[in-house]
Amino acid sequence: MAAKRRLRIKRRPRSKEKKSLFNFRQPDFDAPERGLEALPLPDITDIKYGLRDKLHEYKEQRKNGVRRRKRRKFNLRTFIKLHKSLVIIFAMLCVLALAALGGAIYVYKTYTVTNIYVDGNTHYSDEEIVDMVMTGRLSHNSAYLAIKYRDKSITDIPFIEKMDITILSPDTIRINVYEKAIAGYIEYLGRYMYFDREGIIVESSKTSLNDVPKVMGLDFNYVVMYEKLPVENEEVFEEILDITQLLSKYDLEAEKILFDSEYNVYLYFGDVEVSIGTDENIDEKIINLQYILPKLEGKKGILNMQEYSDSNDNVTFEEKN
Repeated sequence: MAAKRRLRIKRRPRSKEKKSLFNFRQPDFDAPERGLEALPLPDITDIKYGLRDKLHEYKEQRKNGVRRRKRRKFNLRTFIKLHKSLVIIFAMLCVLALAALGGAIYVYKTYTVTNIYVDGNTHYSDEEIVDMVMTGRLSHNSAYLAIKYRDKSITDIPFIEKMDITILSPDTIRINVYEKAIAGYIEYLGRYMYFDREGIIVESSKTSLNDVPKVMGLDFNYVVMYEKLPVENEEVFEEILDITQLLSKYDLEAEKILFDSEYNVYLYFGDVEVSIGTDENIDEKIINLQYILPKLEGKKGILNMQEYSDSNDNVTFEEKN
């Protein structure tokens, strides 16, 4: 076999000349000497404006691209498909909000209290009782009152045992007042001490009530809240309550009730002193007293009714100057 000939491939040496920044052939300044035609130099002005045009064209393309993105229309169907769960949650929240708003408006309009009835109050007016009950921003809403006073009474009010609230209709309520049975009051250490028919001190105040008489002539050494007055004759408290109830029944307001050492009763109406005597026939005496007092208006003196009875209507009046 013939011997294989090895081919040697000579590589062209790399040119040490630096490549030009621009895409044109560098001029050969020795070309005329070698009989070659010299290439013209590029104009620097053309290069400058060419780059500017290219830059301007690039900016326009960027600008047009941004504008095209901005002009894309919102597609609701596409958005719903991509965010279906979020749309469902948002719709549910809107429905709940509308339902809550509608319920609040319905409750506000339907359960607003416009009619109030007050029963059982004598020491306080109807307006004062209403102000005690209707406290707070929601106090004129019957649904709120039904929840607030459900199985609960209002207490800790002077001269009142308790108050109950009854919802008659969405716009009507009734306030039932249960006052303490006060027979009278005594003065002790600069305060007015009110007691019930059993003589127990139930209230202490710095002011006196006009419809509760002051009781004088009782002998005691001390006063303790919620305890009975320490007097010798405890039956006197029931007699005081009977007198005050009779006076209230016949629209008579005695300023004072005085007991002497033998527990004879004296009532005071302005400048007129009425000597009742014992509690015998006291009902008939006070019934007749309601007709006598108007005739004594403007006078000063003592009206003696100790001997008055059904069979004896002897009543005397001793006028004083």
